[in-house]
Formats: sequence, C-alpha cells, structure tokens
Amino acid sequence: MSGGDGTRRVRAGRRTVEVHRPDKVLFPGGGDAKEYTKGDLVDYYRAVAPFMLPHLRGRPLMLERHPDGIDGPTFMQKNTPKHYPEWIPRVEVAKEGGTVRHTVCDDTATLVHLADQASITLHRWLSRADTIDHPDRLVFDLDPAGDDFEAVRAAARLLGELLDELELPSALMTTGSRGLHVIVPLNGRHDFDEVRAFARDVAGTLADAHPDRLTTAARKKERGERLYLDIQRNAYAQTAVAPYTVRPRPGAPVATPITWAQLDDPELHARRWTVADAVEQARTNPWSGLLSRGRALGPARRRLNVLRG
Repeated sequence: MSGGDGTRRVRAGRRTVEVHRPDKVLFPGGGDAKEYTKGDLVDYYRAVAPFMLPHLRGRPLMLERHPDGIDGPTFMQKNTPKHYPEWIPRVEVAKEGGTVRHTVCDDTATLVHLADQASITLHRWLSRADTIDHPDRLVFDLDPAGDDFEAVRAAARLLGELLDELELPSALMTTGSRGLHVIVPLNGRHDFDEVRAFARDVAGTLADAHPDRLTTAARKKERGERLYLDIQRNAYAQTAVAPYTVRPRPGAPVATPITWAQLDDPELHARRWTVADAVEQARTNPWSGLLSRGRALGPARRRLNVLRG
C-alpha cells in the first residue's frame, strides 16, 4: 500500500510498517552493478526474514546505517533511538562506565523498520541477551590481503580440515565483501575469554603450519600478501555480520550461508549473491540444522593440545 505522503505501508506479520521515501536510491547503479532503492531493500529483508530471523532473535545488534545511500555518510548505531516504535525490543547491556540499549530483532516487522531506517547491514553479537557473557557462536573471518578469493577458498579448506580433526562442526558463509566466515556452533557454556583463547590457538596452529600463506598478525603492515585469520570478533561487545544481511557495496551483495560442497563451485566468490537472488539460496537450507548442534570446547581443546605437541 502506498500513501499520498510518499510513504508505503508494508504488512509484516501482525503489523503494518510505514516505509518512508521507498524510491530513494540506496545503491546507485553503474558498470555491472544494478540500482536498488530503499523499497528494494525492504522487499528483500521482508522476503528473507524467515531464514534470517533465527540468526538474530535475542541478540544485541549494531546497525550500520546509510541514510543517503552507500555513497553518503555512514554511522554505526548501538543505542536504540527513543523514536523507535515501542514494540521493537531493546536490551540493556553493560559497557565500561555505563550501559548501551541495543536493538533486538525478533520479528519481520522490526526487520522492515530497520530497513526503513536505511540500516543496510546488521551486525550481531555472538551471544544472546539472556546469556550475554557466553557466546554460542565462534567466528573465524578469512580476510585476504587483496580481492583474491582463491586464497580464501584454500584457507577455508585448511581450516575446515583442522576443525574436522578437532571434531567440531562448522559452517561457511560468504561475507558479501571479500572473504568467508567459518562459524562453529557452541553450547554456550564457555565465556568469551575461553572462546577467544581457543580460536586464537586454532588460528595460530594453522598459521604456523602454513606461514607463507596465512597469518594471525593484526597489523596490516605485518601481513604482506598473506591471508589474515581474524578471530577478533570473539570478544564481549564485538559483533559479526549477520547471515543474510546486505553489505554496503555496489550491487547490494549479501552475506550468504553456503554448504561446504559449494566451496568447490568455480563461480563462487564473496559477493556471489545479492538481494536479487540470496533468498533462493536461503531456501536450499545450506546449514541444515548444523548450528543447533552446539559443542563444548573441552574435548576439542584436548585434541588441539595433542596436535600442537
């Protein structure tokens, strides 16, 4: 439904959400990139909601907003503005010297409202609000020195093999930018310090075995052309891009879950899916219940210690 005041009313579950200036261009076209409006972003998030919401529910969010489109100013929003509808959930989270009232996205209507606010990218905590100090996800971010996806593909295979040796399940996701995320489901019994230390040792073990190709050096000048195994997201108040979120790049690419078999697809790259086709990929259920099988890290830690000698 469209209003005469330049608004569009979108039905989302039991609610109707107003979308302001739906024709506003957020992703300018040009070259091979297609143009997308705020209305297109809303339509995408509304369509992908059944697949995306399970990865968002109960988690504090940091919103990456681009009110004037991807070529305009951007800002990261942690605190929920007072003008947000009262039906959108918030969670108060402790920070040094105070608290932050994060937005939580539990339903389609909230997702549509966030799209109306030009929240192009949703970054989520790796823990839920009710167990804020205990993450149930561990994330490795495979970050290439340039836009070299073959290096990312090779690193993912090596990391997947190591996680298999440690008997940990893992899932793959394109970032919509340059790399891949490898995600390990946890049972939520370890705090951030334990999870981060484990991730650091896994990444260190892999980098030590392939020092010419992989690095854990946080400083760019120390990495050279090597791929960076980034474990920095595994910490309190840090976030990672949510599955099925859109990235602020030309063509509106999407961070998209994939199967390990798809890693062998020669057409695969970090921006393979966009708002035009990511829902089709979502319908294939690429992670197929994998993330519900959260593991304890104790047995994996013992196996890793044996490997490290």
